Amino acid sequence: MSAGDLLKLVGIVLIVVGFGLRLNTLLVVFVAGMVTGLVSGISWNELMALVGKLFVDNRFMTLPVVLLVPVIGILEYYGLQEHAASMIRKAAAATAGRIFLLYQVVREATSTVALHIGGHASMIRPLIVPMAEGAARLRIGRPLPKALRDKLRGHAAAAENWGNFFADDIVVAVGPVLLMKGVLDAAGHPVSVWALGLSGVPTAFAAIGIGWWRYRALDREIERAHEEGDKDADS
Repeated sequence: MSAGDLLKLVGIVLIVVGFGLRLNTLLVVFVAGMVTGLVSGISWNELMALVGKLFVDNRFMTLPVVLLVPVIGILEYYGLQEHAASMIRKAAAATAGRIFLLYQVVREATSTVALHIGGHASMIRPLIVPMAEGAARLRIGRPLPKALRDKLRGHAAAAENWGNFFADDIVVAVGPVLLMKGVLDAAGHPVSVWALGLSGVPTAFAAIGIGWWRYRALDREIERAHEEGDKDADS
């Protein structure tokens, strides 16, 4: 491999460094792509034309995200998170784990039929996280420690990812099923889409079971934080 070929890998280095420094993900990827194109001999005008073409070709995927951000911002400005947390604090039986489990089950059920009602930007950040934090704070009776708050947010993101990725390969209405069929057929292993869908059912149920176990462990950790707070208050 020549030095010129190695130079074309500079984009990978930029991504590793950018992620390591925890810079904005979208900005890091964009800069890495632009630098890679320039060192590969593509002119600036050609790069701009390529970026524009790719944006137009994928506008139906990018525009919903672009339009969603200001909508969520307006809702949060008018107290969406505060109302969600207040509603959960009034529900005595609600726990952070139960909220996550319910959301994951609903997310899996909708993903199975290719109905996408969730998402990190539209559901997790503005609704699920405040609801879980409100339930946890109600239980421990004091502001949440940073470590526990970060763990709740991690579990919320995991509920979205698990509910989405482990149940969306069950019906043919979802693209990955057709993609897997195409790959297997091309490799000489023809298989029906219905067989592929049924093979994903055990994984979906396993994801719910593992999620239930993880969320119960989270609720137990919150309970221990509550008990430790009571001991500190007594002392």
